[in-house]
Amino acid sequence: MAHACDICGKTSVAGHRISHAHNVSNRRFKPNVKSVRTATPGGSRRINVCTRCLRSGKVTKAVR
Repeated sequence: MAHACDICGKTSVAGHRISHAHNVSNRRFKPNVKSVRTATPGGSRRINVCTRCLRSGKVTKAVR
């Protein structure tokens, strides 16, 4: 699954993992993306949506 939201476009960002001894290595911050069946004008389809968009109501889930 791609780590990008189809609604808001949120993607993963780069950062650093810092130990107690201040050793620095690279890491990725990935958004919490879920695959959701949504209601679209042409029917229902699956899209990748971050949980922030789900919680704020930007997506309407399809009724089975």
